[in-house]
Amino acid sequence: MAGGARSLVAPGAVGPDRNRRHPGAEEGCVTRPAPAPIKVRELSRRQLALAMNAPSVLLMLVVLVFPLFYALYLSFSRVRIGELRRGFPFPFYGFENYVRLFQDELFLHSLQNTFVFALIVVVVEVVLGLAIALLINQQGLWLSRVTRVLILLPYAIPPIANGLIWIYIYNFKLGFLNRSLFQLGFIEQYIDWTGIPETALYSLTVPYIWRTLPFAILLFHAALQGLPKDVYEAARVDGAGAWRCFWHITLPLMRPIIAVVVILRTSFAFLVFDEVLALTQGGPGDATWVASWFSYKKSFAPPFNIGLGAASAYVLALVIGLLAVFYVKVLYRRAQ
Repeated sequence: MAGGARSLVAPGAVGPDRNRRHPGAEEGCVTRPAPAPIKVRELSRRQLALAMNAPSVLLMLVVLVFPLFYALYLSFSRVRIGELRRGFPFPFYGFENYVRLFQDELFLHSLQNTFVFALIVVVVEVVLGLAIALLINQQGLWLSRVTRVLILLPYAIPPIANGLIWIYIYNFKLGFLNRSLFQLGFIEQYIDWTGIPETALYSLTVPYIWRTLPFAILLFHAALQGLPKDVYEAARVDGAGAWRCFWHITLPLMRPIIAVVVILRTSFAFLVFDEVLALTQGGPGDATWVASWFSYKKSFAPPFNIGLGAASAYVLALVIGLLAVFYVKVLYRRAQ
């Protein structure tokens, strides 16, 4: 070895004796070799993605897909109290429920009310939502800080509780609205806002807008926060005022999010139910019957025609789907 170092291994030795027994081993015992390591096969990226998403997909199938197909099956079946007592399967009814549906004047009237309600709600929410979002986006205005805190309060109130609040506001004798308008001189006598056919449907739009408006405001405000600041600075250098900046910069850049808000708010407005249940229950007469209320009354009120109610619900879903496709193809693509 280099440097005259002495080897620690005796001459002729080849290393430790592998057959030597452990000092503590008993006579007659043979030590076993260590077990071979278990090989774990790693999942590919695709397999891992499938395994991670399988629980949520299964939950979606149980919660969403099965009820959808079951309701479709009910819409083609004759399902009343008698059939419910006899149980599954129900008598096949073909397209009879859909034929009866479009021959029912009350259903057509409900669809008309739904379109009117959704049109008013969407227009008001887009205009007011964008205006309030612009207001709270102003950093130097003290009112914007207060508004940011209060903006979510209506959205946090349950729909039925919101309807009960507006029952007292609309109350004919003791309501805050009648008393305020009368004292300010806007009306000469108290008005039964939800009890007159001419005003009942429009009275439903106010509580609904008050409850759902924060959703549109939040989307608009988030979009405003992402607009490029340098574009506004360049416009101000060129002498553009607030209105020209809004019309030529803000509005064109906000068109995609406006299209999204229109699509979402239209879909939700077509499904209005809670305010109708709390405030008018379809009355007076059939003045506030909407499509969702029609489905509910046909299914869960005498004569409990669940098949007809399921058919009306599917027609409503089809109308919402067609409107969504129209918005995406016309509004959203044009905005892009």
